[in-house]
Amino acid sequence: MSFFKKIFSKEKKETLDKGLEKSKNSFLDKLSKAVAGKSKVDDNVLDNLEEVLVSSDVGVNTTLKIIERIEARVAKDKYLGTEELNQILREEIAGLLSETNSGNASDFELPESNAPHVIMVVGVNGVGKTTTIGKLAYQFKKAGKKVVLGAGDTFRAAAIDQLQIWADRTGVPIVRQEMGSDPASVAFDTLQSAVTQNADVVIIDTAGRLHNKVNLMNELTKIKRVMQKVIPDAPHDVLLILDGSTGQNAFEQAKQFTAATEVTSLAVTKLDGTAKGGVVIGISDQFQIPVKYIGVGEGMEDLQVFNKLEFVDSFFS
Repeated sequence: MSFFKKIFSKEKKETLDKGLEKSKNSFLDKLSKAVAGKSKVDDNVLDNLEEVLVSSDVGVNTTLKIIERIEARVAKDKYLGTEELNQILREEIAGLLSETNSGNASDFELPESNAPHVIMVVGVNGVGKTTTIGKLAYQFKKAGKKVVLGAGDTFRAAAIDQLQIWADRTGVPIVRQEMGSDPASVAFDTLQSAVTQNADVVIIDTAGRLHNKVNLMNELTKIKRVMQKVIPDAPHDVLLILDGSTGQNAFEQAKQFTAATEVTSLAVTKLDGTAKGGVVIGISDQFQIPVKYIGVGEGMEDLQVFNKLEFVDSFFS
């Protein structure tokens, strides 16, 4: 269908296909068992499909929405063969993702209006936060943008050192202080440095511990307030990093962070090592926050902008 016309380059699409291979194979295997011996989509097939979607970490609420959409198609078309189910699923899930304004981009881009564009990155330790920041810096620099990094996770010395390694690897400047420094002070210095250097984009790391929600909220609010002394409308994007391989635990982390601060976009990492790729669909739908980036491998090029049509095409092809 023209609805699924190719947007990515051949190389990017191959990387995406390879990264989602485990999720796709697991899902399609379950789907083929769910419709085995059936020629049309009936209540029994829909019950089986519901089980397949939930077990693929799409989430219960999102699964029920998808089932309702397919039931409406069955009622309208009177007869739907099981061989059409794959295509219908693709269309309905792409439609669902469209409602969150998710996955419309095809490349790494920034809004024209903000200079520098400030991204504050949040997420628990171990989800691939620092690695994602490094890969983002690489992609923006490759796109011709001037990037500055801020090592605002001052709770762990390892976090500062790890970000320094990425800064050295990608050849972008980093603003850092000692472990235990005030993260808001690092953010302030980073933004001042970025303005002085006429940077296009600033990416600021924050502490990755999920201590109680009140402390997290207070810390992130303070960082924002201090940033605004330099750039009044900063941060322009609060990017939450989630580990896709944790499935339902990623939903719980999203719930905690969205309660603590205003998250404006999501990145879902480590999709290549898991069969839980369906979590991208559920999180995008349940939190109504656009998924901007997905991690589908270890390499620099394996952080991709999330494009819903390419994702759904890879997931179901």
